[in-house]
Amino acid sequence: MTHSPAHAHQLAMLRLLSHQRDDGSWEGEFVMNTTPLSQYVIVHQLTGRPVSSARSGAMIRHFRASVTAEGGWRLYPDPDASPSPYCTTLAYIALRLLGLPVDDPLTAGARAWLHEQPGRVAAVPTWGKFWLAVCGLYDYRAVNAVPPEFFLLPRWFPVHPDRLYCYARLIFQAMACLYGTRFRGDLGPLSDDLRRELFGGHKPRRSDRTLLGADASLPPSAVLRLGQSVLSWYERRPVRALRERALERCLRRVEHEQQVTDELGLSSITGALNVLALHASGAGPHAVEQALEGLEHWRWEDQDGGTRYLGNRSATWDTSFAVEALLAYPTSAAHDAVRRACGYLQDAQVTREIESPGINARIPALGGWCFTDGAHRWPVSDCTGEALAALFHARRAPCTDRLGQAADFMLRTQNKDGGFGTYEPRRGSRLLERLNPSELFSHCMIEDSYAECTASVLTALAPLMADTPEPRRTRLRQAVSHGARYLLRQQHRDGSWPAAWGINRVYGTFFAVRGLLATGCPPTHPRLQRAAAWLESVQRPDGGWGEHFQGFLERRYVPHRQSQPTVTALALLALMEINGPDHPAVRDGICWLRTHQNPDGSWDQTAATGACLGTGVLDYLLYSEYFPLWALGRWLTLTNC
Repeated sequence: MTHSPAHAHQLAMLRLLSHQRDDGSWEGEFVMNTTPLSQYVIVHQLTGRPVSSARSGAMIRHFRASVTAEGGWRLYPDPDASPSPYCTTLAYIALRLLGLPVDDPLTAGARAWLHEQPGRVAAVPTWGKFWLAVCGLYDYRAVNAVPPEFFLLPRWFPVHPDRLYCYARLIFQAMACLYGTRFRGDLGPLSDDLRRELFGGHKPRRSDRTLLGADASLPPSAVLRLGQSVLSWYERRPVRALRERALERCLRRVEHEQQVTDELGLSSITGALNVLALHASGAGPHAVEQALEGLEHWRWEDQDGGTRYLGNRSATWDTSFAVEALLAYPTSAAHDAVRRACGYLQDAQVTREIESPGINARIPALGGWCFTDGAHRWPVSDCTGEALAALFHARRAPCTDRLGQAADFMLRTQNKDGGFGTYEPRRGSRLLERLNPSELFSHCMIEDSYAECTASVLTALAPLMADTPEPRRTRLRQAVSHGARYLLRQQHRDGSWPAAWGINRVYGTFFAVRGLLATGCPPTHPRLQRAAAWLESVQRPDGGWGEHFQGFLERRYVPHRQSQPTVTALALLALMEINGPDHPAVRDGICWLRTHQNPDGSWDQTAATGACLGTGVLDYLLYSEYFPLWALGRWLTLTNC
């Protein structure tokens, strides 16, 4: 159906307004894979609190809704992604624990598919082998070592875990608690059945720890293989006194993480491991119950998709962009919604500092905004930047003290190269990536500088400078200048920018263009003109833009076979700021949005939109709601329609 730009904007706005929640926020599902749900079911079983039959039906419904035609479950939420042995193995265990019989078509299909894979279940990545061992289904001798003694190293040591990315070290310390004691849970009467169903007659061998299957996007380096060989020898006879001290330190760190995040953990992945670490340590039932209750923060459910658990929640992120989209072409119909959303954002700022941050090597959290609602107090640089940008645009900025705290938090995440990290500045050498044991993700060992984070921070810091007194104003001016130079250095020769958190070059280019413009870089700047030329060059014949997740994995631009609403909107938002709303490529893109809008104001997003950790692919379900609205609204404003 074809609408005028104004009518298309009206329909999209009304649809977005219908998604606003009672607290003023917007939040779409952060789609990853079924692993968090599987781990939730397993953790409840291992702690002696199996999922009730009243709840199991909705979880099974989610597994049925997300199974592939081959009978497995994907690692990446994209129709072009293949099933994953890792996700399918954990899903199979979870389904059997939820009461699904062995001959149900869902379990039978999954089992048949797993047995067809090279190496079968024994070839799942290290994290899969670890979960199998924790379940008592696998021999720890066939699992790569996760020694807790690393946490006893001096903090200045190059491979101390505190030099790692926050997700990596939190996962490491919880896994070390379990590996260090060789914790083996009890799955009850199903244990023998599951061994037989998953492995057949195969018995895990020590050599299986190096067996890699289809999920291994990053085979271990020679240095890592050597290190694992040395550690496997140490693990045959660890020094008892050192092991006990190390386990005590790791447990203290786990307990601290649960305390300062109000039992939520940084994510459902770290939270599930923390529950098991507490349970294995002999923590009282109250501590375990509280940790289990914290996992409910990550629950998402609806009638069609059933119950699942998300890897993250995105309320602050989605709300910030929804506000920007609504304000791109302000209407009286959206006034109250924007007011309530700004109230939500103001309340979501972290205003209570974390206690004893040094225990887990945290930087101060005061003043930042989290990806989610702020309850777990893990603020992020770009979420802080986007929340402030939305509040500035709505003219509802926080008070001076809280603005200063926000600025200070963002400044704490800036790296020496001028770029900004996510949760923290980079602490470790990039050589640490050669010790990456995940086998799933190619860039998960260290924090780093990112074009998108840098650009989001610049959109907030640049306007903040005008009303900031000295000496903070000088610090902000230097940070903005340094950040802008970083962005310019990151541009590829073809004019595009890389992305670490979205698909892919169009996503990175949108953020970089927006960030540079915020610093005062004129649209006529040669670098921005080069970006515009690149965007024009990758526009599809139908007027839209589309990009495939394979490009993110291969570090290059890979066009999608179809135009996508999110990619089209991001390209338009960058292009019209450089070349204006009357440029033929812009008009063609606006036409594509008009002609591909559904009668209810939505667009069909048929490809993944998000990314993480070098080779992780995600999907943000609200991107196709607010980014096209934003593009239409900005075009209407620029054309004075």
